[in-house]
Amino acid sequence: MTDARLRRGRGSLVVSFFVQGVAFALLVTRIPAVQDRYGISDALLPAFLAAVPVLAGVGSVCAGKLVRRVAPSAVLRWAQPVVLTALLAVGAGEGLWQVAVALGVFGLAVGALDAAMNMLGVSLQQAYGRSIMLGFHAAYSLGGIAGASLAWAAVHWDVALGVSYLAVVVVVLPGALLGSRWYVDGERRTAEGSAGRTGRAAGTLVPLCLVMTFAYIGDSTVSNWSAKYMTDVLRGSEELATVPYNAYMVTTLLGRAVGDLGVRRFGAVAVVRGGAVLAAAGFGVVAVAPGPWAGLAGFTVLGFGLSVLVPQTFAAARDDAEVARLNVFNYAGFLVGSPLVGALGDAWSYRGAMVVPLVLVLMTLRYARSFDGQPDRYGGGHERPRTVDVG
Repeated sequence: MTDARLRRGRGSLVVSFFVQGVAFALLVTRIPAVQDRYGISDALLPAFLAAVPVLAGVGSVCAGKLVRRVAPSAVLRWAQPVVLTALLAVGAGEGLWQVAVALGVFGLAVGALDAAMNMLGVSLQQAYGRSIMLGFHAAYSLGGIAGASLAWAAVHWDVALGVSYLAVVVVVLPGALLGSRWYVDGERRTAEGSAGRTGRAAGTLVPLCLVMTFAYIGDSTVSNWSAKYMTDVLRGSEELATVPYNAYMVTTLLGRAVGDLGVRRFGAVAVVRGGAVLAAAGFGVVAVAPGPWAGLAGFTVLGFGLSVLVPQTFAAARDDAEVARLNVFNYAGFLVGSPLVGALGDAWSYRGAMVVPLVLVLMTLRYARSFDGQPDRYGGGHERPRTVDVG
């Protein structure tokens, strides 16, 4: 496989990650508008929101089985248009059953899409022989920032939900479809041995599953509770309460943008350990912050720390089935994190609740050796690409 074709495959996958970041941000940032459009009660809303990651987990498992017969690029080619079409349906329906179906399809397709994207990312990294995985996730973060900004603009200018979704999909869908022509599949990777790596003994994937769960518990804590923590605990203004998550998203992007260089220079194990320590320090600052500005500093540091954990966990997978299994724990952490912090905050204190994700990300240090053996210090990729096929 030529370097030019690999570069096209890498570029097309960057586009896919970016588009997925836009789509997911457009959905989660407009939940209040979706609730108002369909008259979803506060009691019923959590069930709707929980259904999406649950079904995404199902979609990820199905993708893991499907790629035994077809290439991950084929799964990604159909999953991304389905996700964008389901997003349109969320904004265009009228009845409660319609939004339920749309969200269900969105969840299933997102699970398959996330799994397939990361399968392609891991195989491309192995083909390059050096760390490039964090760059893909940086594109996802950039897409999330773009999607959240577009959602803010739609609210600011009072654009109807369906119209705002349609305007974005009309732009990004053709780009995703065009880019999908150049997806590159690595050599078929199975549990018996993939891309020259030995198979993993049963049960040894558990540490990586735990790290993925811990990382998403931390992420969901920031996304769901940072604003409330700033106003109710640190007595910040409502305006200032909108800043921590934005700062977190920006530092997540920055951490991922430079993360591959860190892996190449210091190795995956060191980067994961450093990320865990930074994330724990961020949660520690948040937990003891005397005021809103100190809390903001803590949430900002958190972005740098957590940014590397998820991409590196995917990169540690040795075959496509492992990528799909790890992706399930992405959704498990998201489901557990928000209710866990909320319950502890109500029963005890929100400062105390912040100690839980702090301890969990610190536990990542115990499992850091599980990240050994990834493509890293290859001196700029002197190990040249293995056999790959154009999907």
